[in-house]
Amino acid sequence: MAGLLLIILIIRLHRPIDICVTGHGAIYQCVSAQVCQRSGSRKNAENNLLLSVQSYIVTIAAFLIITSNVYASGTYPVDNPSTPLIGLSGFYTIQDKDSLIELARTYSVGYNEITDANIHVDPWVPDAGTRIIIPTTWLLPESIRDEVVINLAELRLYFFYSVDGRKYVSTYPLGIGSQGFSTPTGTFKITAKIKDPVWRIPTGFRDEYPDLPDFVRPGPDNPLGKYWLQLSVNGYGIHGTNRPYGIGRRVSHGCIRLYPEDIETLYKFIKPGTRVRIVNEPVKVGWHNNKVYIEVHRSEMEHSDLMKAAIQKLSRKHLLEYVDTPLMVNEVKNATGLPADISR
Repeated sequence: MAGLLLIILIIRLHRPIDICVTGHGAIYQCVSAQVCQRSGSRKNAENNLLLSVQSYIVTIAAFLIITSNVYASGTYPVDNPSTPLIGLSGFYTIQDKDSLIELARTYSVGYNEITDANIHVDPWVPDAGTRIIIPTTWLLPESIRDEVVINLAELRLYFFYSVDGRKYVSTYPLGIGSQGFSTPTGTFKITAKIKDPVWRIPTGFRDEYPDLPDFVRPGPDNPLGKYWLQLSVNGYGIHGTNRPYGIGRRVSHGCIRLYPEDIETLYKFIKPGTRVRIVNEPVKVGWHNNKVYIEVHRSEMEHSDLMKAAIQKLSRKHLLEYVDTPLMVNEVKNATGLPADISR
């Protein structure tokens, strides 16, 4: 790879990890040896993991970064448009004093993702010993060019880019605008990159909180974090945060916030002029390894509208005839945010 002199890969695991292989052959990273018992021998699992790791090393190298987390802030090759499913999901066994919002931070997923994937688990006081899903598998949004795609419905950003003729995607969880401060949809561009931004507090915000100053200097009290990517729509940008537990939630005043480590990485590699496409699509579908997959996210849309969107997307991709209708209906109803096989 041009310009590549040295690649150092440091994998820092925040929790002890074991490996297991599920019945359908997918490799899972597990945070408890007992979770892996039903999947066969540890030796077989480790051999399968080696094959998986070999296939992903080139992907990590392509981004030319040292990542502190290998769960959700991943980088994947997307040369083949017929393989829209990326990532490796995992399991975790709840320990005393755990909460899902803290585990979301640990594993770099959004709060919405971990709670939707584990809907029957108390997010604040989960029972010790409960096995939960770490939801780190996604269907890619449709994209044929180098760009950023932000899907408000799933609270996730996808950065598509090319290196030496190959295409890759990096993906990050995010937080967006709360009710009354909606993040705009549309096609925009990155117009500027600012390190250590000053937060100039909007007049309307100061009217709501009159004790606030006119601006907040860079530092730990600045809600913009250390990096700001200005969008070509006045007053909106992609930035860090001093409150990372807001990632995966609708709590901002319209801007798009990322975990501090994720915005730092994105800031390094994204260029002014990069196209940013912001969409609101709670349903994604795709064809992967001769199977039909659907991914449905919780939305303000009515169930009937979600069903209509699913059918329209499947029809447009000529996949509807391969779908098991009861499976599709169940996935739309549950809206776990997890890609699911709905093939006949």
